[in-house]
Amino acid sequence: MILEEIKSAFVENKTALQLAVAIFFISLILGFLLNPYLHDLLNPVVEDLTQKVKQGVIKLTFKSLFMNNIRIVFLMFVFGVFFCFSAAILAFNGFFTGYYVATTDNLFESALLIIPHGIFEFSSCIIACAAGFVLFSFLVRFLKTFIKQHDVPIREMLAISFDASSDKLKQAIILLVVASILMAIAGFVEAYLTIRIAE
Repeated sequence: MILEEIKSAFVENKTALQLAVAIFFISLILGFLLNPYLHDLLNPVVEDLTQKVKQGVIKLTFKSLFMNNIRIVFLMFVFGVFFCFSAAILAFNGFFTGYYVATTDNLFESALLIIPHGIFEFSSCIIACAAGFVLFSFLVRFLKTFIKQHDVPIREMLAISFDASSDKLKQAIILLVVASILMAIAGFVEAYLTIRIAE
């Protein structure tokens, strides 16, 4: 039953997932190719993160990595209310990753440090962005149903509108849960495998 609902959430929202995948990989490639032009924008972010890690402000533990990344997941979901903001957050992550890889001296070493946890982290971000799109779809369907009704008490209008669109809300939450689980796995891999590789 649960597996069927998860499968349904992915199958019925294939377009949202494909759009999120396209946004991430296009921004990733552009971040890599346009790194000289992104230097002024993104290099201060890289330097700030590096300094915070060195000073111990940011601790590379499972808890700190997970809490930071899960915040991004929930931001992409919640900002789905405004549709494009989910895409903007995902695109920034893609640009940043592409830029970071392009500025490193050893491409193989960078890939080795990113891929193990990145498989889960990037998948999580893509699914979270898609969940935001599905949440937006829920709101649009809710409002369309609400506006079409006439001579019906407000409470009944709200109930009818919610019933007509609740499947999308449910699917958005399912995608969010899957994204959160993947992000937890990413945090575990990064804390206990990626950092050891880096050392």
